[in-house]
Amino acid sequence: MEDHVRPGSRTDALVTVVAPIRAVLFDWGDTLFESPHAPTIIRSAARAAGVALQDAEADRMWDELWAAGKTEAEHAKGRDLSRDAHQRVWRDLFSRANARVPGIDAVLYQRVMDPAAWIPYPDTEPTLRALRARGVPVGIVSNTAHDLRPYFAAKDLDRYIDAYAFSFEIGAQKPDARVFEAACAMLGAKPDQTLMVGDDPVTDAGAGAAGLQVFILPPPTAGGAARGLDRVVALVDRSRA
Repeated sequence: MEDHVRPGSRTDALVTVVAPIRAVLFDWGDTLFESPHAPTIIRSAARAAGVALQDAEADRMWDELWAAGKTEAEHAKGRDLSRDAHQRVWRDLFSRANARVPGIDAVLYQRVMDPAAWIPYPDTEPTLRALRARGVPVGIVSNTAHDLRPYFAAKDLDRYIDAYAFSFEIGAQKPDARVFEAACAMLGAKPDQTLMVGDDPVTDAGAGAAGLQVFILPPPTAGGAARGLDRVVALVDRSRA
C-alpha cells in the first residue's frame, strides 16, 4: 500500500510525493540533532538534592514536560523570538517539576536547552552529504532563540547547508507560513517543490499552509540511534525519477 505526502500531511512511512523535490528544509532539534538524555539529568539532580526518584518517574516527568512544550499554548508564548523569552518560558514550564526536584528548572535549562550539548544523529551527515551530491539545496528552519550556525560548523555540517531560517531572526515562529516562505526565498526554491522535514506535527506541519510538501518523522529513539533520515533521500530520488 502506498502513502502520499501532501501539504500538511503527517506520516512516518515511505511516501510518494506530489511534485519533484528540488529543495529540502530540515528542522534542527529532534530532527538532525539529538538532545542530552533529560531523564538521566533529572535523576542526577534528584540525587544531588537528596530526593529518591525512580527511573520510571524521571522518564514520566520529562515526557510530560517535553509534551507540554510542544503544545500550541506554549509556542504562543513567543519563547523562540528572543533569548530572554526563551529562558523565561522554558524555565517557567520546567518549574512545574520543582516541587518534586527543587531547582530542576535551572538544571534542565542549562543542561538540556543549551544547543552546544546537542549532537547530530548518526545518519545526519550521510543524509546531508547525499543531498549535496544530488545538487539539492538544503535549509535549516528552526524555532530557536540561538544562532545555530556555530554548532553546524563545529560538527563540520555547515558545508552542506545553504540557508538558515531562524525564528528569532525572522521575527516569526513555525507554524507561521512566513518562516517557511522566508526559507524558500533564501534557497530560491518554489514551495511546492520543497520538502519540509521535521518531528513536530504542530510547528513543522505548518509548512503545508505555505504550499510546501511535509514529511513528519516518528518520535526519536534515545541513545544515539539513527533517525531514519535515509527516507528523505529516498523521497527525493523517487520524486525525480
